[in-house]
Amino acid sequence: MPIFANAQFKIGYFSYNKALESLPEYTIAQTNIKALREQYNAETKRIEDEFNSKYEVFLEEQAGLALIIRQKRQNELQELMEKNIAFKKEAKRLLAETEAEIMAPLKGILDEKLKTFAKENGFIIILNTDSNACPYIDEDLSEDINAAIQEALQTPEPEEQQQEQ
Repeated sequence: MPIFANAQFKIGYFSYNKALESLPEYTIAQTNIKALREQYNAETKRIEDEFNSKYEVFLEEQAGLALIIRQKRQNELQELMEKNIAFKKEAKRLLAETEAEIMAPLKGILDEKLKTFAKENGFIIILNTDSNACPYIDEDLSEDINAAIQEALQTPEPEEQQQEQ
């Protein structure tokens, strides 16, 4: 305990999500995710429309169909519906997976910049306040670093500055 008696500890807190959203690359990533989501939604709508069309035709014709043909078409509609449900489920999984893959490098950039920021500014801990992870933070013993983090994220690294020149 005597080692820590005179030590000055700095604790900061911020919103990880807001910091992530302030990265210049975030908008591009979200645009790519939105485009993919729109493709999946368009395909989902197309297959739903196809199913609905076939179902309407079946409803109109079913009374005049022989039993075996009616059962065959019912089975076809059932299979189509099951395939549509499977597609929606797979599309949702693939979209979540792709979003995680797209966001991973951005989170890596943010994490590295946070480490640099913490070391340069003497913070021993930086808390993420998202999702009510920290329901109480004593503002007298800690520092809100949201603005400082966002400013640091907008400042290019020295090697980035050299590449731009």
